[in-house]
Amino acid sequence: MTSTPPGTDTPAGLPALAGDTTAEQPWPVRVLSMKIAQYVDRMSPLWVEGQIVQLNIRARTAYLTLRDADVDMSLSLTVPTNTLNAMGPAVREGARVVVHAKPTFWTKRGSLMMEGRTMRPVGEGELLLRLEQLKRTLAAEGLFAPDRKRPLPFLPRVIGLITGREGAAENDVVENARRRWPAAHFEIRHVPVQGPDCVTAVSGALRELDGLDHVDVIVIARGGGSFEDLLGFSNETLVRAVSAARTPVVSAIGHDVDTPLLDHVADRRASTPTDAAKLVVPDLAAEQAALAQHRTRLSQGLRGRFAAERRHLNSLVGRPVLREPGTLVTQQRDEVDRLTNRSAYAMRQRLTRARDQIAHGRAQVIALSPQKTLDRGYAVVQHADGSLVRARDDVSVDDILKVTVSQGNFAVTPYSGKPQTRRAGTTKARTAASSKKAAPADASDAPKAKNASGAPKAKKKTAPATADDATPTTTRSETTEDDA
Repeated sequence: MTSTPPGTDTPAGLPALAGDTTAEQPWPVRVLSMKIAQYVDRMSPLWVEGQIVQLNIRARTAYLTLRDADVDMSLSLTVPTNTLNAMGPAVREGARVVVHAKPTFWTKRGSLMMEGRTMRPVGEGELLLRLEQLKRTLAAEGLFAPDRKRPLPFLPRVIGLITGREGAAENDVVENARRRWPAAHFEIRHVPVQGPDCVTAVSGALRELDGLDHVDVIVIARGGGSFEDLLGFSNETLVRAVSAARTPVVSAIGHDVDTPLLDHVADRRASTPTDAAKLVVPDLAAEQAALAQHRTRLSQGLRGRFAAERRHLNSLVGRPVLREPGTLVTQQRDEVDRLTNRSAYAMRQRLTRARDQIAHGRAQVIALSPQKTLDRGYAVVQHADGSLVRARDDVSVDDILKVTVSQGNFAVTPYSGKPQTRRAGTTKARTAASSKKAAPADASDAPKAKNASGAPKAKKKTAPATADDATPTTTRSETTEDDA
């Protein structure tokens, strides 16, 4: 048997610590309740903030439920009636309060209670300060950035509406939207728009409508109210839910002077629920008027364009080339004839210049040709092998030379000495000698040359050489009168 440790209420024979319990040696419920009560009693008094959701006043004690403003958690609280009455009418259901309390555990029912000792309402100035701090925090995270705002659809298929039940806000949105666009369709979710359930209900309805593919825009609408009535629409949980939605959200909370944090995170802010209806659907009358105006402008533009094109077509048809199509062919034919005559004239000119150039070149060639030189009385003297005689020392008396003149060639032999005195009949003899010069061109055949009658040529007589002879290659063929 285990003795009970000093300072504890554990009965003898039971484990002193919770970790020592087993299936064979468990704690009874009373022991566990006493243990919890002993642990809770050691807690110090503390200040806690919450929202009153239930309030039940008895003779000496007031029982109320204090709920967290952001999440669905609550604690039971007891407050002396005198303390509650000292706070005045500010304490009511839905009010936010700060309570100085001491946690206690009621062992009979196994419930945790808070014994309130002092209570005071949270002032509006303090709430505004907290909201401003939350606003700066969310803005620093980028939840209010303009580039995160999504454009609203021009004509949504279905409009999601989150509003209170049987409220004026619902009627303002629905009636004004259908007055502007009679075919507007709505998916309406009725939720509490103030009080402790506001944040949870609105966030749940937002997630539900955001999951519907046919809902193109969501409107969160509520009528005007006090600062505390609209406090739920500045809740951080709701603000983050709107920021995470994939469907564009329009905030229509209160009046133009009311600016909860929901207005900053929503894609569009409407000053009133009626203004929200103007934002989500177009005005049918205005659209029809604009359509008629555009149709009129389009007709005027088309008529003006047709008139301009008709004038242009008439100006084209009125041109001479279209009135008389053959004019264009005639002009082109005249141009072809002109170009043909011009090319023929240019060709004749070029041929004439070419003929002149050829004639000039031919005259130059003829003037510079060897034949022309021979025609002027010059002769070309060659050896028997065809080499030219260029100097006096190139020939000897026994050589047979070929002489080419203008009308042919003949063979000669060089001689030296004085020429004989010419007698009468020299001219006749010279004439005969000239006829004998028509000897074969080949120098090797010169000794065998014959005269015109077939007899051998007369023997040449060479005059004795004198000092006046110019060159030994200068030759003459002389014949005697007997040969003649």
